[in-house]
Amino acid sequence: MKQPADWAKGTLGYPFQDVRLLGLALTHRSASAAHNERLEFLGDAVLGMVTAEVLYATYPTADEGTLSRLRARLVRRETLEEVARSVDLGRHLQLGSGETRSGGHQRGSILANALEAVIGAVFLDGGMTPARELVVRLLSSHLAGLAVDEDLRDPKTRLQEFLQGQGQALPVYTVEQVSGSAHDQLFEVVCRLEALGLTVRGKGSSRRIAEQQAAEQALREAGRDG
Repeated sequence: MKQPADWAKGTLGYPFQDVRLLGLALTHRSASAAHNERLEFLGDAVLGMVTAEVLYATYPTADEGTLSRLRARLVRRETLEEVARSVDLGRHLQLGSGETRSGGHQRGSILANALEAVIGAVFLDGGMTPARELVVRLLSSHLAGLAVDEDLRDPKTRLQEFLQGQGQALPVYTVEQVSGSAHDQLFEVVCRLEALGLTVRGKGSSRRIAEQQAAEQALREAGRDG
């Protein structure tokens, strides 16, 4: 079996200067008091920033809500688990005996968390540039897949088109409440769809965001969320 440093260089494309960081990233809390959870926290932030940057550049006309949904799809546990399996990360994990016996090397949550920890370790070892390059390499197929099958229309547009296709009346959005200070407001919006007998609510820092959330909830309840 490859040593972790050889695996990182050959499979991930990153040669660690400080292999102790890689070892820490691959150490589960069941194995040692010095474990990978702090690196996981850091890697999660790096992952979020890089995916946000890439999506911002890739979809110049997408609004904030659309970009947020795309990023959520890229960084969700299922995606990270799939990526971790594709690079055989589980083989290099350091687990306690109990976790090893229970199949922890293949447990999705452990794999996803360790992948984030490895990203964090690369960031500490080499800085943002190699960390960004690693994230883009790891998620390349998923990024390409978004352009093929992701619906980039915002929820209000999708809801309107669905209702128009059914020959039904358009939804009515009403601001029910605005709370908070002038610079930190929270809008609560009610969306009524009389033809479907639905009344749903959305919240957000602006009326537009609250309406989009309400529309997304309406699509879910109408069974048109994807």
